[in-house]
Parts: sequence; structure tokens; C-alpha cells
Amino acid sequence: MATEIKVPELPESVSEATVGDWQKQQGDGVQRDENLVDLETDKVVLEVPAVGDGVLVEIKVEAGATVAAGDVLGYLEEGATASGGETDASADTADEASTSDPASAEAETESAGSGETAPASPAAQKLMAENDIAAAAVKGSGKDGRITKADVQTAIDQRESAQPAAAPASAAKSADDAEQVERQALASAPQERVEQRVPMTRIRARIAERLLDVSQNTAMLTTFNEVDMQQVIDTRKQYKEQFEKTHEVRLGFMSFFVKAAVEALKRFPGVNSSIDAGDIVYHGYYDIGVAVSSPRGLLVPVLRDADQMSYATVESTIRDLGQRAQKGKITMDELSGGTFTITNGGVFGSWLSTPIINPPQAAILGMHATKERPVVVDGEIVIRPMMALALSYDHRVVDGREAVLFLRTIKELLEDPSRLLLQI
Repeated sequence: MATEIKVPELPESVSEATVGDWQKQQGDGVQRDENLVDLETDKVVLEVPAVGDGVLVEIKVEAGATVAAGDVLGYLEEGATASGGETDASADTADEASTSDPASAEAETESAGSGETAPASPAAQKLMAENDIAAAAVKGSGKDGRITKADVQTAIDQRESAQPAAAPASAAKSADDAEQVERQALASAPQERVEQRVPMTRIRARIAERLLDVSQNTAMLTTFNEVDMQQVIDTRKQYKEQFEKTHEVRLGFMSFFVKAAVEALKRFPGVNSSIDAGDIVYHGYYDIGVAVSSPRGLLVPVLRDADQMSYATVESTIRDLGQRAQKGKITMDELSGGTFTITNGGVFGSWLSTPIINPPQAAILGMHATKERPVVVDGEIVIRPMMALALSYDHRVVDGREAVLFLRTIKELLEDPSRLLLQI
């Protein structure tokens, strides 16, 4: 009996999802907990695993469709086998025919020897039809030369390897891959007035919605300052190798900024707040969101209780979150909450920008590229590695004086990192 493959319960505040790539095709054998299909929500990509071993007998909802929790995506025949099981059944039938009617079996053997096409399993026939491959071009490895699905896949791989490398949009594995291929195609034809229309992904649509909401429903202002990064650079250079040997993670700049932000938030609790309806909620904990880029857009995973984290824990957690963001493995829980956000446009070379608040938070800190330039220190002109800092804040919650002093505190803590250890 076929088992329904349903859309799982969606995360809180998510009402629907878009069906992404089916990782298995109709007729494929699957194993328990193996991913069948990706579902794209406005925050993360969810996987729908198989509830047991069996065969994906029907795909009911194709990629691109919108679904809700509980909707049936397809059907799984538990306990069934794919091409391997079909091959065995065919072999049993052939054995029975051979035993009951030797003359018939001899005729089949002669027919096969005369060049007629060997039989193929249903899954193999489907795959050949989908890829326009003739049975005569496939060498069967099953009993009596029977063509299995694996044989067809081998033939497909051999055909593709013999062709020149190409990357048409139809070959893209996901909507993001297709979009990238189409952009490359446009760039390769500069002499033509061409256009390409692609649907906005659910995640990017959600990002656009939130950014528009911030611009319309907050009193956002930005204050700027700059920090001399020499002390941080020297400290990192001095302890870099020892730190990595001890903690098995590189010492980066982000841990300094996270710890400085936490200390500044303790001194200016209004910046560590949010608006809920008509109330201001002051948070007595420090969950720092760190913006990371991913193929699907900007994500902001959260470092829970960052005030209790060591520098090594901050660095290793950020590294793990960044790697999983690239693979689409960030969970909804890791994206939820957050009391303050840090974004680093400097990794892309940004010299100065105005970061947009991550609602319902009250503020966001923007880091930028470190540039060596002349500055005046103790009455002398010297070359220093300077970084521009930007603090965008909701003026409904945070006063200008508080915002300026908060940013100045971060500057002072970074220009003398020992202050972070002494909390002065």
C-alpha cells in the first residue's frame, strides 16, 4: 500500500512553501530518511525525508508549486524495490519459462542473438524515454542482457561526457543555479538586446518584503564613526598560531566585534531592545545575529547568549553557520530571535554603507573594509588601518545620544582590546 508523502509542519510564522528540486524521480528506489524533495520557505530550505525503504511511485506536485503543511507531495510504496527488484522478478519469470517450455526459451535465445533489443525494466524504459536514448544504445547488465535503470544512467553519463561542456538553464539543478546560468548567458551576448525573466525566489521575496517594511514603518537613522584596527590586528597576529593550535579554529575579527558589541549593549540596554505592539521590550540576554551570505540570499543566524561565549566559541560557531548557510542547512531555530545584528560588508570591499535594521530589533552594526590611510595621532600624521563603522537604529526606541555613545564605546573597546578582558 502506498504511503503519502506530506509537507511537514512548517516553522512558526511560515504558512506555505514552494516545492524545489525533487532529489528522487518517479520509479526510483529510496531508503529511510533519504531526502526526497526540497521545500523552500521564506527563511530556510526544508528537506522531506522518506519514512521508510521503498519506491517513489508517484510525484503529485511538481517543482515550483506552492504547498501548505499537510499537503500530499507524492506516494511511496514501502517495502517495494526499484529496478533491482524488477530485474529479479523478470529473472524468475524467465527461469519458469525455461523450465516449463525449453523450446520457447531456445527461441528467445535465438531472437536475442539475432540482434533484437533486450528487455528493459519499467524504470529503465522511463529513463530512456525522458533522455531520448534508444534501447539498442544501452548495454544491459541484468539477467539475459536485461536493461536496468543503472545501465541507462551509465549510458547517459557516457553521452554527456562525450559532449562539449555546456551549462544551459534547463540543466540547472535549482532555481538559483538557473538564475546564475541565465545571467552568464546574458553577459556572454553583450551585442544583443536580450532580456531574461526569472521568478523571484521565496527567500528573496521575503527579504524584499522585510526591507520595504523597515523603510516604511521605522524611524531609521544612521550614525558613523571609524576605528583604528591596529591593536586588533597586532593582537591577532601575535596570538594567531597559538590560538589556532589551542582551539582548532582561526582567530578572526568577528569575535572582537561580537564581544565589543555585547559589552556596549550592557552599557546601553536601550540598543538591545525591540518594539512589540505598543511596548518596548528590553532584553536581558544577548543573542547576536551575524549576517552571512548564501546562494539564496542574506541570512542572519543567531549566536545565542553571546555574552557567555569565548572568542573561540564565537569563531567556531560563526564558521559552522557560514558553511551550513552555503549548503542551505541552516535551521529555522538558528534564524529566529536575535536582539542585535552585525553585518560585515567589508568582506566584499564596501568602504561605507547604511545597514538596514533587522526588525523587530532596534539597531544593527555595519562593519566595512579596513583601509590604510593617513590619520593624525598625537599631533603627527601616521598611516593606520582604519575601518568605518555604521550604526543604524530605530529612533522611536533609541535616542541619538545613546546611539552615538554606543558606537563610540565599540570604537574604544576595539582600539584597546584589553578593555574587553577588564570590562572597563
